[in-house]
Amino acid sequence: MNTKIMILERINKLRKEWEAEEKIAHIHGWDFSHIHDRYEEEDDLPWDYKEIIDTYLTPDKKIMDFDTGGGEFLLSLGHPYKNTAATEGFPPNVELCREMLLPRGIDFRPCDDASNIPFEDESFDIILNRHGSFDAKETFRLLKNGGYFITQQVGARNDRDLVEMVLPDIPKPFPDLELKVQKKKFEEAGFDIVSSDEALRPIRFYDIGAFVWFAHIIEWEFPGFSVKKCFDKLLKMQEIVDEKGYIEGTIHRYYLVARKK
Repeated sequence: MNTKIMILERINKLRKEWEAEEKIAHIHGWDFSHIHDRYEEEDDLPWDYKEIIDTYLTPDKKIMDFDTGGGEFLLSLGHPYKNTAATEGFPPNVELCREMLLPRGIDFRPCDDASNIPFEDESFDIILNRHGSFDAKETFRLLKNGGYFITQQVGARNDRDLVEMVLPDIPKPFPDLELKVQKKKFEEAGFDIVSSDEALRPIRFYDIGAFVWFAHIIEWEFPGFSVKKCFDKLLKMQEIVDEKGYIEGTIHRYYLVARKK
């Protein structure tokens, strides 16, 4: 078999593999187990979000997790259910939360608007938010005096190098998600900034099929992405994987702890 035929056969094989990943791309809660061991990220942040929360958390505190996903992280905190509330807006995750959180006695309420959260004024001692949307003024309304907002966020520069590999000239979806911008917004809303930090770290994909799945799941960062549309660029990425063993991008993360005055 000559080299040209072998190359064409491999290209066709890759196309089928990537199209298969594209077809099955979906998410249940915030579960990336489908590409477990095929990619890595967030393994070396200079802080531990759960440890930060534990600094402020005591069993008597009333807490709420906004944009809780499937509730997986919230449940991992082991907080008394009677003092726990949560919201979620993504319809499949709303159903999951109804199944997982309500039977435990957690006060779960569907919500997809961070500026209009269906709880009374000064309901909570702590509001958590991990990689979700938020509004400083609404957070202020919901917190008791002296209450804390504790968040870890995906920053504006997240995955930008990967996006540019397949979708050049796509603008940042959330350009205001920079730590200095958000600190100012929270200070203007009536908060003291207790602590904060941000980091840029690598994200690596060890096969392009995993990247295809990821790009479909994170559709707000990769709008309009498809194997058909981006096939030539994916082949160029495959060349890098063949040479280095992985394709690498950059994640942008920050955390913020703000106290209501």
